[in-house]
Amino acid sequence: MSDQGLFDEFPEVSAKQWKQKIQFDLKGADYNETLLWESLEGIKVKPFYHAEDLQNAKTLKLPKDHNWKIAQTIFVGDSKKANTKALDCLKRGAESIVFTIPNKNVGFKELLSKIDLEHIPIHFNFQFLDIESIKNLLEFTDGKKAKINLNIDLITNLTKAGNWFHNLEKDHLLLEKIYSLTSTKKGIATISVDTSIYQNAGANMVQQLAYGLAHANEYLNHFSNATASAVERSFPITFKVAVSGNYFFEIAKLRALKWLWQSLITEYGIENDCHIMAIPSKRNKTLYDYNVNMLRTTSECMSAILGGADTVTNLTYDAIYHKDNEFGERIARNQLLLLKEESYFNQISKAAEGTYYIESLTQQLAERALELFKQIENSGGFLSELKKGVIQRKIKESAEKEQQLFNTKEITLVGTNKYQNTQDRMKDDLELYPFVKIQPRKTIIEPIIERRLAEALEQKRLGDE
Repeated sequence: MSDQGLFDEFPEVSAKQWKQKIQFDLKGADYNETLLWESLEGIKVKPFYHAEDLQNAKTLKLPKDHNWKIAQTIFVGDSKKANTKALDCLKRGAESIVFTIPNKNVGFKELLSKIDLEHIPIHFNFQFLDIESIKNLLEFTDGKKAKINLNIDLITNLTKAGNWFHNLEKDHLLLEKIYSLTSTKKGIATISVDTSIYQNAGANMVQQLAYGLAHANEYLNHFSNATASAVERSFPITFKVAVSGNYFFEIAKLRALKWLWQSLITEYGIENDCHIMAIPSKRNKTLYDYNVNMLRTTSECMSAILGGADTVTNLTYDAIYHKDNEFGERIARNQLLLLKEESYFNQISKAAEGTYYIESLTQQLAERALELFKQIENSGGFLSELKKGVIQRKIKESAEKEQQLFNTKEITLVGTNKYQNTQDRMKDDLELYPFVKIQPRKTIIEPIIERRLAEALEQKRLGDE
């Protein structure tokens, strides 16, 4: 046998020969109708993929030093209590912390006390926009070689709330001031793009990628126009991505995002990679038979890792109906620890590279998303399309299509629309209201509303309890 490869002595089989063999075995059944299926993105999936599918195709390679982090999200109601919880989570396996900051009362000295900022990346989720809070944070971390992601995202606040934090002019002025404070500080990133809202609202993967790219391009355009020195060679950015249950497609989605980002920044003369923070989707999570949510989040975290996520934050099995639950958080964190330490997902993050199916999906998703991105830019850009309601309408159309598939059981959520446990009771366990509640208010655009597939069915079951 040849030393060059295990299968060198076997004759090559072309894609055409494989297809002929399959058609023969189908005994007259139509190949296209029997074995091909079409995704929500309009991608036709074949029963097999061949090296010929990657001819003349570019393939994405992750950086050699890719090492994903297990992150824990903590709501900061009290700085000292949040710090105590963060230190405990770090002892129990967390490698990064995401602090959600609801107001200006946070004390960063108390919040970050005893945390090894040089080796523990810290992400912030500010629910307000205020430059003094950022100054206080930077003053405390100055000289500590801290790894800080501020994750400021004006546009996501607009899409969720329908309004700016203050107004368009003031928000962008504050963003410029914050960026000027942080752009020269090594280890601190300012901007993020939250694409999870598009996924949780029902956008398909092509839309998620295109909207995320157009969303990011608004920031690139702004800083390029605001000052010539603001964007020079580097523009650190974090993409927050929600990962759902279509396993191989989600791997390809994250890989396509990195590919698209590299294509975009080339036009600006920028060279840095993006940081991807992944979290399981809420859209397919259920109130009934909630333990199945652990199976869903496990496979979704696996997709995120293989897709190249840099930070993975798990979702607790009871996140949609419970407030902070130490047991649920420990289980969610242990899911990631088992993947990393017991299943060796710290060593196989590049396993998807070169696989015919995933590389083909990656290319198709990237190409379709790039085409949609160009359409958005030719129509005036992402903010213009939001103002006209085009983005909202397209997401609703995609969500309705997916909802119909769920209603007809073509999309299955075990324990909810199939294989229900009729003895299951949840009414007395609800600490959080698990359904969309829309409060009428004046907005400058129509907000994008996140909605789970199972909501209508669950509301009916609760009413019957």
